[in-house]
Amino acid sequence: MLPASSPSVSLSAASLSLRLLTPLNHPFYPPAHRALNSRNLRIHRRRRPCPAAASRTTSTPSSEEAAGLRQWDTLTARFAGASNIPFLLIQIPQILLNYNNLISGNKAALLAVPWLGMLTGLLGNMTLLSYFAKKKEVEAIVVQTLGVLSIYVVLGQLAMAQAMSLPYFAVISVLVVSGLVLNFVNYFGWLSVGLWLVWEDFITVAGISVLPQVMWSTFVPFLPKSILPGVISFVIALGAIILARMRKLPEKMVAFIRSISAWIATLLFMWMPIAQMWTTYLNPDNIKGLSAFTILLGMIGNGLMIPRALFIRDLIWFTGASWASFLHGWGNLACMYYFKSISWTFFLGATLSLYIWTGIALWRDGKVHQYSSPLKSLQELFSAT
Repeated sequence: MLPASSPSVSLSAASLSLRLLTPLNHPFYPPAHRALNSRNLRIHRRRRPCPAAASRTTSTPSSEEAAGLRQWDTLTARFAGASNIPFLLIQIPQILLNYNNLISGNKAALLAVPWLGMLTGLLGNMTLLSYFAKKKEVEAIVVQTLGVLSIYVVLGQLAMAQAMSLPYFAVISVLVVSGLVLNFVNYFGWLSVGLWLVWEDFITVAGISVLPQVMWSTFVPFLPKSILPGVISFVIALGAIILARMRKLPEKMVAFIRSISAWIATLLFMWMPIAQMWTTYLNPDNIKGLSAFTILLGMIGNGLMIPRALFIRDLIWFTGASWASFLHGWGNLACMYYFKSISWTFFLGATLSLYIWTGIALWRDGKVHQYSSPLKSLQELFSAT
């Protein structure tokens, strides 16, 4: 699993996840021409309490409010789409570095990149891709697809350098191709429900098996090296899926199992910055090997997804994007500043940018919904789940 001793790797995987969180969802037409999703509009209005004023008793928004909602819908979609730029830039340096090492015959340099850690990120991106493909969020789909493809390219380079076994890479290739095809076909409604449920069961079992193992491995050697957490989780997850298939579980439990995979992927990505900070705490000198620019790009990419996740009231997306922005991004920059790895002007600029951007997102969302407080949007976000 993702080793705690490799800051650069955990950082790379975490940044991918955050696209996730990116951050991650939309209809078939371009964002600039997309009409406001009627589902979102209905949710926002029916969640609003009904004061005595007549203007609040109607469930139909005024033309002014509808226009504001459409404009904010378009802007948040564009922000989410723009997050592809920083996330793409994050991966290019690593891919180019691996390429140069391969060309120069320095294959040993690629051994520093543990392929299990990259595989963890790949699984998280694939799970979130399925989640957002089901929700028809185009910008998020693109982000997650880029994450899958970029990690797959790195794994291919590792296979070429013999840093990972070719049979393993062949199995991963089948997984990647199958996952992309199934998500593409399902997005357009061409896939049978039964086959899609099999795919969802697979990624659910895989995610539940990987998360406890990654969390355990973070604290090795303080904890004994073991695959027991992953094995136990696999048995439990597989048993739950089988019981759900046999209709031996309550409907609420079945629904929970069906929805847990996206949360597992989000939690997996959320754990990665914790592992990074734990590594920094144990070995402060390693912080010199972190790229402040790479962390900043990850923070920007995830921050751009926050307004969209808030607008469509997607708690999973909002949690992942916010966690990645504030903990993985700003949190790691705070550690770098504490250990004097970056200047105070760099840290201050990043801090002000993130907090002002988040404040604007909350203020604007509350304004287009005509709320008296921006915090009402957060209240709706949590109560809508």
